[in-house]
Amino acid sequence: MSNKLKASLLFLLLFLLIPFTLVVNAAGNEIILYTPYTGLSVTPGEGINYDIDVINNSRLIQNLSFKVKDLPAGWDYNISSGGKSIEKLAIKSKDFKNENDKSLDLEVNVPLKIEKGNYHFTVIATTDDGQNFQLPLAVKIAEKGIFETEFTVEQNNMEGYSDSTFSYDTTLRNRTAEKQHYALKADAPQGWDVRFKEAGSYVTSVTIDSGESKTIDVKVEPAVNVKADNYAITVEANSGTTAKKINLEAVIKGKYGLDLTTPSGRLSQQIVAGKSKELNLKIKNTGTITLRDIKLSATTPSNWSVDFEKDKITKLEAGESTTVSATVKASDQAIAGDYQLSIKTNTPEATAAADFRITVKTSLIWGWVGILIILAVILVIFYFVKKYGRR
Repeated sequence: MSNKLKASLLFLLLFLLIPFTLVVNAAGNEIILYTPYTGLSVTPGEGINYDIDVINNSRLIQNLSFKVKDLPAGWDYNISSGGKSIEKLAIKSKDFKNENDKSLDLEVNVPLKIEKGNYHFTVIATTDDGQNFQLPLAVKIAEKGIFETEFTVEQNNMEGYSDSTFSYDTTLRNRTAEKQHYALKADAPQGWDVRFKEAGSYVTSVTIDSGESKTIDVKVEPAVNVKADNYAITVEANSGTTAKKINLEAVIKGKYGLDLTTPSGRLSQQIVAGKSKELNLKIKNTGTITLRDIKLSATTPSNWSVDFEKDKITKLEAGESTTVSATVKASDQAIAGDYQLSIKTNTPEATAAADFRITVKTSLIWGWVGILIILAVILVIFYFVKKYGRR
C-alpha cells in the first residue's frame, strides 16, 4: 500500500471518529447533578439532607429516574421534589432558558449503631434510553455509634441513718432510633421501699423519644430497725428491646433511740406526804446502735427528792432494755393533790423522758388526830350540856 493511500485512509478514519467523540462528550454533559455538600461529617443517628440541582443541557426533555448506589448496610434514603416523594422527574431542555433545571431533595438516615470511618455512595440519574449520570458523595462518621439505653447516676453511694431517705439523681437516655417506653423497677433488701420520681410525680414508667433523656429521682427508704451495714440496691429501666441497670449502695450508720417508761406502762402513783415511794423504771434502747453512759435525772416539785438505784447505765445494746428503781420522797409540807414528777434519761445521741402524776394523800395519823379532836369536842359539849343543862 502506497504512502499516499495510507494517508488518505488515516484522514478518513479521523474524519469519521471526530463526530463520534463530539457525540460522546455532548452526551456526558447532557445531565448534570450538582450539590455543594459532596463531603459531610456527621454523628451516628443523624439525618443528612442534600439539595441537589438536576440540570438538563440537552435539546430534549429528559424523563429521569433516580436511585442511590452503594449505600452502606443499615442506611436508608428518600428522594423527593417539591415536597413529594418521586419515582421520576421530567426536566425541560436547554431551549427553555432558566427552566431546564429542577431541585431534588435527598434525605439519608445514618443508623445509630455504626462504626466510625468514611463512607461513600453515589446518586444516579437514569434517562428513559438507559443513560446514567452520577453524583459521588462521601460521609465521615466521627465517632462510633450505639443502639442502647444509657442509665447513669451522679452519686451511687450514700450514707445515713436507718430512718433517713436516700435520694439518688439518675439520668435515663434513649440512644436508640425509636421512642421507648421504659418500665422502672428495683431490687432491694426485704422491707426496703424504692420509688421513682420524675417531673415532681412518682412514676413506675417513663416514655422517652429517640435521642432524648429524662432525670429520674430514685427515693430509697430502709426497712424499720435495719442494722448498720452496707446495702446494695439495683434499679433497672427496661423497654423490652433495650434495658439498663444501675447499682446503688446505701451505707446505714444506724439509728439512735431511747425510751423511758415503767414495766407496766403506768405513769401514775400515790404517795403520803413526807413518805417515800419506789418507782421501777424501764429503759430501752429502741435504736440500732449501742448506747453508752446513759444518765438519769429528775425534775421534782419543791422539797421533793428522787434517789436512783444507779444514775448511770454504762452500756445498753440495740433492742435491749434494763430496769432501774427510783425512790421518790414527798415533802413533809405537801398537801393532798396531784403533782408532776419528770424523769429523764439521756446520752449525747438520744434522749427520753417520762412525766409521772403523783397523788399525795394525807397521813393516816393526821386522820386519827382529826377524829380524836372531833370526839373531844363532842365530849366537851356533852359535859357542859349535862352539867349546866338542868339549870
